[in-house]
Amino acid sequence: MSATILFTIISLSAIGATAAIILYFVAQKFKVYEDPRIDQVDEILPAANCGGCGYPGCRGFAEAMVKADDLSPFYCPVGGNETMAQVAEVLGKAVEAKDPQVAVVRCSGSPAHRERINSYDGASSCAISSSLYSGETGCQFGCLGLGDCVDVCDFDAIYMDEETGLPVVIDDNCTACGACVKACPNVIIELRKKNKKDRKIFVSCVNHDKGGVAKKACKVACIGCSKCVKVCPFDAITMDNFCAFIDANKCKLCRKCVAECPTNAILEINFPPKKVRTETPEKPKVEASKPVRTSAEKAGTIGEAKPEETPARPTGENKNETK
Repeated sequence: MSATILFTIISLSAIGATAAIILYFVAQKFKVYEDPRIDQVDEILPAANCGGCGYPGCRGFAEAMVKADDLSPFYCPVGGNETMAQVAEVLGKAVEAKDPQVAVVRCSGSPAHRERINSYDGASSCAISSSLYSGETGCQFGCLGLGDCVDVCDFDAIYMDEETGLPVVIDDNCTACGACVKACPNVIIELRKKNKKDRKIFVSCVNHDKGGVAKKACKVACIGCSKCVKVCPFDAITMDNFCAFIDANKCKLCRKCVAECPTNAILEINFPPKKVRTETPEKPKVEASKPVRTSAEKAGTIGEAKPEETPARPTGENKNETK
């Protein structure tokens, strides 16, 4: 009995050792080489796995950067320029700093400006609602207000305002990952350059209807009047299909277009109030007053005799006297 057990143990051990040796050689034969720098880059990345870089997770982003010869097409919106500089140092490559971005909601269609003409009773999803009909208002381009953008945000950077029914972006939390941009079926959210002091000017409307139709659907809609295009000194505003668009890279934040817009469709955010110039009234010119002469002085002047003038002697008489 003991011999049988001993034989079994030896047999199983031999089979296991043989299988291990075979598996080792097979693994070495089909081993896939992985660059150790991928792990180094992956440790530098913020591990947000948001997909804002365009790759499925930070690991895939790290692999793509290690294999690439140029880092200019790559950018981590969560880590920013600081993270990209560290990655470039590990890989021994150069990378250019890029302007930070922030998400902007291009719709001001609150109930005060957009009248509700029907009520949606269905799944609470903008994607489903947009596939069924054009929305609860007369504007088929505006925000549907069901919060798909809020659901996909992993950084608590956006919420729905109960009063306006519109999404609001918290700039300090926004990483410009672009998840909300992809989730919006009406494409009213876009990523724009983040300026100094987070100041921005943009057209808060994406309505492509003609002026009268757009104005009827929303009081603050862009009516395509092109006044902003004409007044812009930097050619930063273009008109496309009855809707204006401001290029954030060309805009110098002069705010001339804001004052020109007749429907207040152009918003200025985080600007100080404009100083009202008060014109100082001109002082009236004081003319020198002539002295007023009394009647007595006038009478005395008239009564005074003029002094007698001595007649001039002729030239000939003067000569005779000299002789």
